Parts: sequence; structure tokens; C-alpha cells
Amino acid sequence: MGRAADIVTALPRPARERIGRLEPAAIRGVLVREITNFGSYWRSTTFSSTVEPTIYLLAFGFGLGSLVSSVGNGISYEEFVGTGMVAMAVLFSSAMPSMFGTFVKYSFQHTYDAILAAPVDTEELVTAEALWMAMRASVFGCAPLLVAMIFGLDPSWGMLAVPFINFTAGYGWSCFGIAIAAFVKSIDNFSYITSAVITPLFLVAGTFFPIDQLPEWAQVAAQLNPLYHCVELVRHAAFGWEGWSDVWNYAALVVFGLGAWRVAIAGMTRKLVN
Repeated sequence: MGRAADIVTALPRPARERIGRLEPAAIRGVLVREITNFGSYWRSTTFSSTVEPTIYLLAFGFGLGSLVSSVGNGISYEEFVGTGMVAMAVLFSSAMPSMFGTFVKYSFQHTYDAILAAPVDTEELVTAEALWMAMRASVFGCAPLLVAMIFGLDPSWGMLAVPFINFTAGYGWSCFGIAIAAFVKSIDNFSYITSAVITPLFLVAGTFFPIDQLPEWAQVAAQLNPLYHCVELVRHAAFGWEGWSDVWNYAALVVFGLGAWRVAIAGMTRKLVN
């Protein structure tokens, strides 16, 4: 009996036995898969994620810019929109792809079923997927800023922080998209989210006009809008930091990201495991 117990003890541990939460090897494996897969469609994704915000920038910046000379503190309207459009680029390259991509992967391609067959749990899966989307958003979100610089926006050292701002905001919006995909029952339901949630948030983020022109209740509501905090941080990075105000803006993005992350994990666990 003792010899049999020794033999059992000597056997290797099962491959699926968990060592701890959020294991780097598991997250790295999912990230490598996404990066490798990205090589087959990077052209179309890069085109849509950078060109669309740039078109908005050119249309609003130089269309309305011919009617509006400056917006507060002497900032030209082109510079105002150019820095604000960074948030739109982050949104388009994180929330939208994560919503549709997540739904397709678990509903049609069954990609996540294959990944979870390896020693990877839903917490690691969601974390890796959101990290990958945030990495893309940190790069794609800089496109409107570069275009604005071509058309007259003066570069500043603070702009070096923009990719990090984009990453933090992109992580939150990626988790938001994953959470939405985990709870909807049909891909057609994304239309409700786009029209009733994302579009209003985008319009009151201070991208095209200062929110101090809105009613007082709308200005208060804007403080709950993660896009608004992203816009504020990017503008302050370009035109000058504002101390504790920026600490609050960044903290709001972090809280949004952590909250959306936990909701996304709960939703994907319910969808894929329970």
C-alpha cells in the first residue's frame, strides 16, 4: 500500500492543475496566438482603425474649423479636434473589435473552447485578450495626433504619455466590449449598444466641443464618461498638465478598466464554463 502511494506521488502533476491566478505563461500563450493571427489581417484593421478617425478629423477640423477660430485658451479648433479624436481612435480600435471579435470567437469559430482546453482559465483569457486590444489601441490611437501635427499642432514632451493613456483607456474599453459580447444573445444586439451607449458617450466626451457649453447636469454626467477622461488627459498632455485634475482623470480610467475587467471575466465564465 505504501509503495503504491509512493508511485502515485512520483507521477507528474496533471497539465491542467492550476499553479496560481493570472499565470504569465498562460497569458503569454494567448497573446502570442493573437499576435501571430494578427499578421494575416493587420492591413485591413490598421486601415479602418486609423483612416476613419482621420477622416473625421479632416472633416470636422477643417470644415467647422473654418467657422470656429479658437476654442478656449486660444487653442485652434483643428488642434482641439485633433487631440479629442484620439479617444475616438482608441474606442474604435478596442471596444468595437472586442465586441464583435469575442462574439465570433466563442459563438461561431469556437476558438475559446480550444484555448480553454489548454491550462488557461477565463480570467487569463479575458486578461490576455484585453491586453492585446489595449496594445493595438495604444498605437492606433496616436494616428489623429500625428495627423494634427502635420496640419499645425506643435509637438510637446507631454505627448510621449499619450500611448500610455491610450493603453489604459483601451484596456477598459476592450473589457467593456468583451463583457457586452458575453451577455448578448445575438450579434444583431450590438446595434443597441452602439446606438444607445457608445454614440452618446462619444458625443458628450468633449471631442468636438467643450462640455462647459452643455447644461450643468450634462457636465456632471460627463465625469462618469471614460471617454471624457481620455480626451482630457490627451489634451493636457499636448497643451500642459493640470496637476491633480489629471490624477483624477487617470484614476477614473483605471477604475473603469478594473470594473469592466471583472464584469468581463464573470460574463465569459458564465458563457464558457458555467
